[in-house]
Amino acid sequence: MTISEHITTFAGRPVVAYPPAGEPPADPAAVAWRIEDPEYDGSEEFERRLTGLAAEPWVSQVTALVIGAWGSAYDSGPPVDLIAGVAPQLSALDALFLGEMTFEECEISWINHTDVTPLLEAFPRLATLTIRGSEGLFFKSGRLESLRSLTFQSGGLPSDIVRAVGDSELPNLTHLELWLGTDNYGGDATVEDLVPILAGGKLPALTSLGLRNAEIADMVAAALASAPIVARLEVLDLSLGMLSDVGASALLAGQPLTHLRKLDLHHHFITQPVMDRLTAELTEAGVEVDLSEAGDPEDEDERYIAVSE
Repeated sequence: MTISEHITTFAGRPVVAYPPAGEPPADPAAVAWRIEDPEYDGSEEFERRLTGLAAEPWVSQVTALVIGAWGSAYDSGPPVDLIAGVAPQLSALDALFLGEMTFEECEISWINHTDVTPLLEAFPRLATLTIRGSEGLFFKSGRLESLRSLTFQSGGLPSDIVRAVGDSELPNLTHLELWLGTDNYGGDATVEDLVPILAGGKLPALTSLGLRNAEIADMVAAALASAPIVARLEVLDLSLGMLSDVGASALLAGQPLTHLRKLDLHHHFITQPVMDRLTAELTEAGVEVDLSEAGDPEDEDERYIAVSE
């Protein structure tokens, strides 16, 4: 699977390109505004569009921003200083997606980043932050009281990002999603790096946890079998990865999962008998179990994560 289409909604709002094709929406706060440079190698168009949005008389009503291609993302990080510089005008911003590109614009493993800490400092109201790509990414741990949803989409998430999330105090975060990826693309995080997250001490409000797109899905599942955080979850998402009978059986043998609202395992390599056990034991308790996109469990050499390059 590759990311071939742009998102159409973000943070519960429809995405609208800036500048709009016609009249702007009656309520600028009801949409997520998309800023991008249409030129593959980059131009000044990204800056023109961002500063144009910042100059609109209704800019103080904007609540969500989707940053697409900023030009030459394959060899340069996002213009963090430029985006942070319009923060005084975007005073109501509470949702930000950084790096929302398709594979035709830039493969996920090629998207360059930099230190995104200035964005968190510039937009203290952020409740939703999603970042796609991880090359050169730096995320400083800290206390982030406003965040409710934090997502890192990657073909290979570096261990220092995972540890920074685990070291952060996120008292109001309800949704955490990490695409761990593969070591071939920089995803060197281990279960040890996940320990603070699985302990849940700094995530008292978390109800949805996604440890997705993981080459180490079986090891993650085994750790989750006894992880304290699981008892508080409503949604557990191990989809897009290389989960096999080993990990699925560990989940079945571990702590009860019948309190979950949803267990998402789609894109996996689990055999039919173990799928039958998961279905029998969990759906009877009212848990929605997604076991779609089953791969061939017999050939271990042909197992793969859904999103890598």
